[in-house]
Amino acid sequence: MNRQRSSIGFIVAGAIALLVIAIASFYWFFAKSPANLIASTSQAGAAIFVSKLSPVMVSFLANPDSLQALEREEELSKLKTSLFAKSGINYKEDIQPWLGNEITLAITTLDIDRDLENGQQPGYLLALATKQPEKSREFVELLFSKRALSGANLAVEQYKGIKLISDNSQPEQQLLAGAVVGEGFVLFANDLKVLRDAINNVQAPDLNLTSSPEYQKATKELPKGGLAVAFLNLPIVAKWQGLELPEQLYNSQIISLALNPKGLLAETTFLTSSEIVPPSAPLSKPVGALRYIPASAGLAISGSNLSNLGDSDLTKLWRQATATLYGSGEDVISRLAKPLADVQKRWGINLPEDIFSWVQGEYAIALLPEKEQTTPHWIFVVEKSEGVEKGVARLDAIASSNGLSINPLTIDQQKISAWTELTTATKKSDVKEGATFSIETKVRGLHTTLGNYEIFTSDLETMDEILTTKDNSIIDNPNFKDSIAAIPLPNQGYIYLDWTKSQNLLERQVPILKLVEVLGKPFFNNLRSLTVSSYGTDTRSLKGGVFFKLHNS
Repeated sequence: MNRQRSSIGFIVAGAIALLVIAIASFYWFFAKSPANLIASTSQAGAAIFVSKLSPVMVSFLANPDSLQALEREEELSKLKTSLFAKSGINYKEDIQPWLGNEITLAITTLDIDRDLENGQQPGYLLALATKQPEKSREFVELLFSKRALSGANLAVEQYKGIKLISDNSQPEQQLLAGAVVGEGFVLFANDLKVLRDAINNVQAPDLNLTSSPEYQKATKELPKGGLAVAFLNLPIVAKWQGLELPEQLYNSQIISLALNPKGLLAETTFLTSSEIVPPSAPLSKPVGALRYIPASAGLAISGSNLSNLGDSDLTKLWRQATATLYGSGEDVISRLAKPLADVQKRWGINLPEDIFSWVQGEYAIALLPEKEQTTPHWIFVVEKSEGVEKGVARLDAIASSNGLSINPLTIDQQKISAWTELTTATKKSDVKEGATFSIETKVRGLHTTLGNYEIFTSDLETMDEILTTKDNSIIDNPNFKDSIAAIPLPNQGYIYLDWTKSQNLLERQVPILKLVEVLGKPFFNNLRSLTVSSYGTDTRSLKGGVFFKLHNS
C-alpha cells in the first residue's frame, strides 16, 4: 500500500468544503428563512462509530441543501459541481436523494497501523446520514465501479455482517474504503482498518465516544438547535501535534454553532477534572468603564479584577490552547498584544506587577486603529478602589525614572497629568552660521480622573475624544449593543473586536490571518464584529462564546 496516498479521498474533501461553506455562508440564508436551519438534534449520531480516543470529531447537523439561498450566488452549485467533476458523480442525481441531516468527519486514530517506522498515518472516518439506505447503497456501488473503470483494483469483504468495499488505487487516485451500516449511515475511510474499527465501536459500546464520561458531560452543555458541533480530546490533540504541555488543566472541549437573530453564536466548553475558580465575580451588566471608550474603538476589553489574572484558570487555558495550536504561547501572545508589549518595553514596566496587581474593580482597555499609522492609540480605564491611588503614583514614578516630566494640562476645563519628553529638532538656517535648534515637547501618555474612574490614554487626541464626545461611547454603539445582547448574563466581561476597523491592524500582527481570510472569503467579507465572553457557574468547566455580527444581519 502506498501510505503517502492513503488519505480519505475526494468525498472527505467534499464534506469538509461543504461544512466550511455552509457554516461560513449562513448569513445569506438567515435573512430569508432562519426557521429552516434549526437542527433537530445538537448531538452527532455518528459518535457511535468514533473511538473515545479520537482526537477530534466535527459534525454538521443539517442537510447542505437547506442552504438553497446560496443558489442565487451560485456558490453552492459551483462547489458541488467542482467536488465531484473528476469522479463522474452527479450530486443532484446520485447523492441528494439519500443524504440526511448529518455529515460527520473524525480523526479516529493518530496512526492506523501504530508502526512508527513507516511514519504516522492518521485514520479518517466520514459518516453521512442517509434517509434512503437502498439509494445510498446504490451510490456506494456506483462510486467504486467508476473508480474501477479508472484503474483501481477493488476488493469486497463481509465484516460482521456488513459489506465493505475498498480499492488499491492508481497513483492519480486516493485510497478509499466504504460501507453502508444499518439503516442510518454511509461510512467512508482512508483504510479498511478504520472501517472495521468503526463497526467494532458500534458493537462494543464501551469503545465508542458516546461511552466517554468526558463526551457525555460535554454534550450536556450543548445548546438546542446547534447546526454544527466539534469535540476535541485535548491531551490527544497535543500528542498529535508532538507536544508535551507543561500545564494540562483542561481535558476536552466541545464547540457548537447556532444561529442568532443578529448573527452566529459559537459556544464552547472546556472540561476539567479539577475544580476551577473564575478570575473574578460574574457581572450582571456591562461595566461602567465602557462609558469612557469612544464608539470609534476597534478593540475593547472589559471586566473586573485584573489582580489575579496571571494565576487564573482563564490564563492557564490560554497557555494550554496556544501551546497546543502553535507549539508555544509566547509568540502568538506577543503578536496579538504587540501594542501593550511596546508600552512595556518603552516604559520599562511589567504589566502584571505594575498595573494589573492594583486593578481590583472594573476596567476597560481599548485600541483605536488608524489607517495612517501602524501603532494604534490606546485607552485604559480603571475604577477607583483601594490601591488605585498608589498604583497611579507608582506609574508617575516610573515615568519620571525614565526621563519623562509630569506636567499638568487642561482640556475642556478638565485637569490632566501628562507624561512628556523634551526633544530637540534641527532646521537648516538661511544664514551662513549653520543650523538652528528648536525644542519640542512630545506627550508619551496622559491620565485624568472622571467620576469614579481613572483614565489613561496614549496621546492628546485620544484624551480629547473621550472628553468631548461623552455621548458617543461604545456602549451606545448599536453594533456593540447587538453583540453583547447575544452573550448570556452574568458573565466575566467582553472582548469586542470591530473587524472593519481592525482588519488591517490584525493582518499586520498575525500574517497567517490573511490565509484564513482567503479560505473563508464569503464569511470575512461580511463579518462586521466579533465578541468573546466567558460565563457559566460549573466549577469543573469553563464555558464561553464568540458572537459573530454580520453585515446582513
